[in-house]
Amino acid sequence: MAVRGRHRRYQPNRINRASLTVTAGGAGMALPLTMAGDAGAADVGTWNKVAACESGKNWSINTGNGYYGGLQFKQSTWEAYGGTAYASRADRATRDQQIAVAEKVLDAQGPGAWPVCSAKAGLTRGGGSPDLTPARAPSKPTPPRREVKDVKPEVTPQSTAGTAEMYTVVHGDTLSGIADERRVRGGWRQLYEANRRVIGGDPDLITPGQRLSVHGQGRRVSQDAGKPGQHAEDRTRQKAAERKAAERKAAERKAAEKKAAERKAAERKREKPRSSEAASSPTKQARPTTSSAASAPIAASPSTPYRAAGSSWSKGYHTGVDFAVPTGTSVKAVAAGQVVSAGWAGSYGYQVVIRHTDGKYSQYGHLSALSVRAGQKVGAGQRIARSGSTGNSTGPHLHFEVRTGPGFGSDIDPLAYLRARGVRI
Repeated sequence: MAVRGRHRRYQPNRINRASLTVTAGGAGMALPLTMAGDAGAADVGTWNKVAACESGKNWSINTGNGYYGGLQFKQSTWEAYGGTAYASRADRATRDQQIAVAEKVLDAQGPGAWPVCSAKAGLTRGGGSPDLTPARAPSKPTPPRREVKDVKPEVTPQSTAGTAEMYTVVHGDTLSGIADERRVRGGWRQLYEANRRVIGGDPDLITPGQRLSVHGQGRRVSQDAGKPGQHAEDRTRQKAAERKAAERKAAERKAAEKKAAERKAAERKREKPRSSEAASSPTKQARPTTSSAASAPIAASPSTPYRAAGSSWSKGYHTGVDFAVPTGTSVKAVAAGQVVSAGWAGSYGYQVVIRHTDGKYSQYGHLSALSVRAGQKVGAGQRIARSGSTGNSTGPHLHFEVRTGPGFGSDIDPLAYLRARGVRI
């Protein structure tokens, strides 16, 4: 059963800003690695608090965002600090084994490896020893010990990934666009050659979430340009790809034309009785009709209702409605509009605020990953983020508000707003 969470009293000065990776296919919060410092240790109670903040104290969590276990280890960090001596991934290890690896990370990098949750849990270097003796995996030989020196951050936020070695595909990307933006030598052909195993046989078919090397080790086009056989092979492959793309576009165009024709026929059928009615009453003018598509913000039932009273909220009542869902659940825009803000917002954690065509604003809080940026236009039902438990939150959930203005304090009933637009919730 999902944890019924809600955010606490608004206290923006007590929250440290965390690192975040933004992708359209799904992304998550990154664990930035800091410079190694003095030896560090923490007791079990402190590590339990860190896990409660990072994952709702779920030591076997794996939401598919690239981070595993109660302390949200990235796989490369887990391997670098000897975690594979216990299990192949952190979510497959016991609590004691995860804490043992975390002690090494704390010793090398300090509490900044968990930038938000270390502050909330009181994690510091030089704390009490956890006094644990985690058992190593019996079925696998113990790997040789590795010395880790000056480990650098492995993840670069998508918004500042200009110098990154890897690129995460987002919705709307093409190989040629990525090659141009990243200035890949050899263009899209070289990019495809370097990532053929990831992409597959069709260079026109890339999907959000794929990780591509933008400095690949495949054959460079410039090196093979003098080989007639290779040049002919490239031309043949390019023509095949262009033919497939043309066929796909033609099929899409034909389907769109068919849908448009069906829609027009249905509209003509509906207009016939109206036309006859207008002919019998020439002085009666037709009223313009308006419609607005709307969508639920998340596939779940509400938990904490709007205007629930209590001292946990700064206004004395709950200014929105909560949906208790696991971290990583898709969050959608309730109506078409333009993103006015997307980022860190104090006790709301990571949030998105959208201005809709009717002048109202919708807000989505405690997110774990963002898929949109400020200024971007979105449609009703479009995924804009993934749920989480960032900011002042007692567990994974989505906080949803509807406001008359972009800021805190202008809230209206969010469920009434959605139901007035035909959303059953």
